[in-house]
Amino acid sequence: MKIELKEIHKHYGPVKANNGVSLCVEPGTIHGILGENGAGKSTLMKILSGFSRKTSGAIVLNEQRQEYQTPAQATRLGIGMLYQDPLDFPSLTVLDNFMLGRKKNPEQSRADLNDELLGLCQSFGFCLVPSQLLKILTVGERQQLEILRLLALGIEVLILDEPTTGISAYQKEILFQALNTMTSAGKSVILVSHKLEDVESLCHKVTVLRKGRVSGEMVQPFDTDTLLTMMFGTPPRPPSRQPQTPGEILLSLEGVSAKGGRLGLRDCNFQARESEIVGLAGLEGSGQSVFLRTAAGLIRPRSGSIHFRHENLTGRDYHHFSKKGLAFQPTDRLEEGLVGDLTIAEHFAVQDQKQGLFLDRTRAASQAGRSIEKFKIMGRRESTAESLSGGNQQRLLLSFLPQKPALLLLENPTRGLDLESAHWVWEHLQVYSEAGTGIVFSSSELDEILMVAHRVLVFFNGRIIKDVAADQTDVNALGRALAGKV
Repeated sequence: MKIELKEIHKHYGPVKANNGVSLCVEPGTIHGILGENGAGKSTLMKILSGFSRKTSGAIVLNEQRQEYQTPAQATRLGIGMLYQDPLDFPSLTVLDNFMLGRKKNPEQSRADLNDELLGLCQSFGFCLVPSQLLKILTVGERQQLEILRLLALGIEVLILDEPTTGISAYQKEILFQALNTMTSAGKSVILVSHKLEDVESLCHKVTVLRKGRVSGEMVQPFDTDTLLTMMFGTPPRPPSRQPQTPGEILLSLEGVSAKGGRLGLRDCNFQARESEIVGLAGLEGSGQSVFLRTAAGLIRPRSGSIHFRHENLTGRDYHHFSKKGLAFQPTDRLEEGLVGDLTIAEHFAVQDQKQGLFLDRTRAASQAGRSIEKFKIMGRRESTAESLSGGNQQRLLLSFLPQKPALLLLENPTRGLDLESAHWVWEHLQVYSEAGTGIVFSSSELDEILMVAHRVLVFFNGRIIKDVAADQTDVNALGRALAGKV
């Protein structure tokens, strides 16, 4: 299917998320959409997928102009989108999720659908068990299932929004093979990403967006410096590890085990110190998420003890930990960190500790205005959290952090962010570290961990199997540890 977008505009009041975007996607190709956070990439793809309505412009499919208003209508026209966070039902089985969106067919039994799913898995090299509950699958496996579901519905164009964020290198390899298999069969793929290495290794053509407009296009072979200039103007300077002398012990875990994820956490011993930045590495589900949530009081340990500033807080909840100076931020910004329908100002109102029984909207609006300016959030006080780009959602979350926290526990703080936004986040966090705050963060990017962390922990099968100074290791050594080879 050939897709042409002509002069697409999408306005949210005075904010122009898309401002006259035009591009063409040819059949049987993988077309990359590059741009920094807030450039309008996701907005444009939501319009194409029927999730959002354009303000003006035209969508032309195989030389015919089309008007549609829902994802279901887009799917019937042959367009499906795999969102950054898969839209599925964790409490249902893999097969139940595969069946979503289908019209009832009395001639097709559940056993037939089971066989259809297994056949598609075999065609694309996926290993999914139809009877398993979805909630035990990794993000990569959930992506695989959603791709198969959309293909079974008959799509000709697959849109992927940051698909390699939060998945393992092995799952990324499987995903890329599947996408090449699709295009070999004549289907089209649109890859939305900020990762140049993904686009350069996979795409046939790239369109770059900047501030809601097309800033340039390029076909293979790609020139990295040119793409960066199209994205940012002046390529961003990466952060570097700041030398710090670790201070007093802040957090101590002794023999801690806990339930959660696929493997839980087993017999964990750990200490975090003032001014120290500790990076957590590991394949998804290896224990690092359970570790952070247990250390923050969000998961109660089954055994062992947790001390904060030498005070035993074992079994206490997160509110108790936070009163001691600990702050936690989750990887899923909209599901756990923010409320999508609330405005920026309303977020400040509901967390106002001085408000009493009534919301002080005037004070909240003032706080929101100061934070928008200080944290360079591209939005207004009345902008809802879900209307912000991923980078601006992360900036909003960072604005909620206390001024002088003792310890920050952060799940993937730069997940889904472009280079400039990710560098800005670390410049901000390093100010905390310089003031004595300890930081413990997880990341799927080994390069990021080595760039900013003073110390690295590698998790495997729910255990810490490697604890090493960042300047005494490299990507290859950490990669071996991720596979359990210390």
